[in-house]
Amino acid sequence: MSTSSVGRPGKYQRSAGGLVAALVITVVIVGALLWFLGLFRTDTDIDPEEIDYLGIAGEAQDAGLEPVYPTALPEGWIATGYDVTAVDGQALEIRMLTDDDNFVGIHQEDASVSALVREYVDEETSSIDIYTTDGSVAEAWEGYEDEDGDTAYATQVGDQTVLVYGSASPEELQDLIDRLTTKPVAKD
Repeated sequence: MSTSSVGRPGKYQRSAGGLVAALVITVVIVGALLWFLGLFRTDTDIDPEEIDYLGIAGEAQDAGLEPVYPTALPEGWIATGYDVTAVDGQALEIRMLTDDDNFVGIHQEDASVSALVREYVDEETSSIDIYTTDGSVAEAWEGYEDEDGDTAYATQVGDQTVLVYGSASPEELQDLIDRLTTKPVAKD
């Protein structure tokens, strides 16, 4: 006959303290492993790539489009993207970052001001003072802001609405507006 030891615990003591100790050891091992792997990682900061927005604006002009673009960017700003859509009308957009890494965009399209403000700023915006300037592509720019601190200025240039918007300060957007033109891009 064989003897069985039913109901008898295994060779180690099972207790809540043992469970907690096993969990703590597991967490320490995983933490040490992550730290060790982190020693061999390269810096993960990714700097945005600057684009030649003037070259792209010149190509858009060569294709018969009339882009609104800044003659030069404010000190420390970079252009990070430029979209040109010439199907069913013309839509152009330049994306930039300020020297403080705030986003600024210039969007140009045959659409209403309210539609562009809702799409690119916020569904609910409030009006702010009109910005008037000499030497830009338009004299009067309607101002808008949302609760999150985004600001936008819009105007009509020909049959197109131009929207300058972003998280930069109103003064920075106004400086950019003063630099806007539709003149032919100087060829190098």
